[in-house]
Amino acid sequence: MPTTADRAVPEERVRSSTGSIRTNARFVLYWMTASRRSGWNFGLQRAVNLALELGKPLMVLEALRCDYPWASDRTHGFVIDGMRDNARAFEGKPVLYRSYVEPAPGAGRGLVEGLADEACAVVTDDFPSFFLPRMVDAVESRLAVRLERVDSNGIFPMRATDRVFTVAHSFRRFLQKELEPHLGRGPLPDPLAGVELPLLPGTPASADDRLRASHDGVDLAALPLDHAIGSTPLRGGQRAAEARLDEFLTLRLARYTEDRNHPDRDGASGFSPYLHFGHLSAHHVFARLTEREDWTIDRLGPVTGSREGWWGMSGAAEAFLDQLVTWRELGYNRCALTDDYDRYESLPEWARATLEVHEEDPRPHLYSLDELAASETADEVWNAAQTQLRREGRLHNYLRMLWGKRILEWTPTPREALSAMIELNNRYALDGRNPNSYSGIFWVLGRYDRAWGPERPIFGKVRYMSSANTARKVRLREYLTRYGP
Repeated sequence: MPTTADRAVPEERVRSSTGSIRTNARFVLYWMTASRRSGWNFGLQRAVNLALELGKPLMVLEALRCDYPWASDRTHGFVIDGMRDNARAFEGKPVLYRSYVEPAPGAGRGLVEGLADEACAVVTDDFPSFFLPRMVDAVESRLAVRLERVDSNGIFPMRATDRVFTVAHSFRRFLQKELEPHLGRGPLPDPLAGVELPLLPGTPASADDRLRASHDGVDLAALPLDHAIGSTPLRGGQRAAEARLDEFLTLRLARYTEDRNHPDRDGASGFSPYLHFGHLSAHHVFARLTEREDWTIDRLGPVTGSREGWWGMSGAAEAFLDQLVTWRELGYNRCALTDDYDRYESLPEWARATLEVHEEDPRPHLYSLDELAASETADEVWNAAQTQLRREGRLHNYLRMLWGKRILEWTPTPREALSAMIELNNRYALDGRNPNSYSGIFWVLGRYDRAWGPERPIFGKVRYMSSANTARKVRLREYLTRYGP
């Protein structure tokens, strides 16, 4: 059984409101908003610890609004899959788990506040993008009791630095200097294992009527969602995430370096939707990978900022960790520390200057947003990528870059290109609305990159990509057959 020290959540992962803990209240509330899982979860771990300290019951509320931007059958269904897994995972545990799927806009208003009136404290997830920070801010402003936001997003705590990194190399070098102490401070695989807590006899009266609108028997067709964006074959939830993790480590990792950029081979991990919705933890992935590599922390190498050699693992594992840790957490760094991560003005000065010099350049084609959404362009490679996004809610990692570059070439201005990329990605992608989504979209326009030559029409000094060059570099024949007309 974990000791008190093992159970402690690192201080740099917890942000507390000015409210006080009420020791005479009924229970501790964990409001699950982003880390939607029953294990490897610092937020849940912090809530369990508070309940143990106070000798109080623990309640977990996992709620799903119906009026968030780009709400659709696709995203809703994925989250509800996770709710089903959580309900099963919490069965027989010393916790009262309740899910809530809002049936109409505003129907859930005041739900958290009502529960907080009976709670000793509220613990929730600290997620840095989309509408979630504003939602938590609004609730916090209405609470007298303490609300704690807990960062369970990545290996490095988002707020352990106040520096916003502008390129991957400097962030990688920083991590190589600062990450080691955090590698041994991950969350518990099961924070409720061996724990004894008093149980709530039932749903608190303040929320009883509304919490009957749970994930059980939800009819997506009856909800006010975008029903044109349908579900995909990809299932959400912890079970599907762990199955994907098993498959990747067993079948894909060994050839990750060779296969990940080739659409025909589909060699990427496929973790991003599960990481985005919190069904999978980066700490869990890292723990499984180090176990497979038979790795120990004394194998860390000298600080060079290089993509290879620091971890002391196989080449494939190091290439994967550069994506999971460096590139993924680079996006979280910006979103956590700035509020302009999704605005054109946040681009590097050099990128804005060169794009604006070429803003009036003639475009080879101009496509409307509807034409782009429907894959109605003259470029078969781009059409296939957009078809995959529309049909499956995902884009092949390498083609995601080309997808954005061509949109820049086909829209009247860089600002309109940015708007189109955000709209299409967040409408269709299961991993949309995430810090990584914004990293990828803004990379197209120069974020995290440098000026390139020769200077070109439309792009200026922003890195250029073409479908013809892509077709020469990567294997596409099967991909074009699968997602072609």
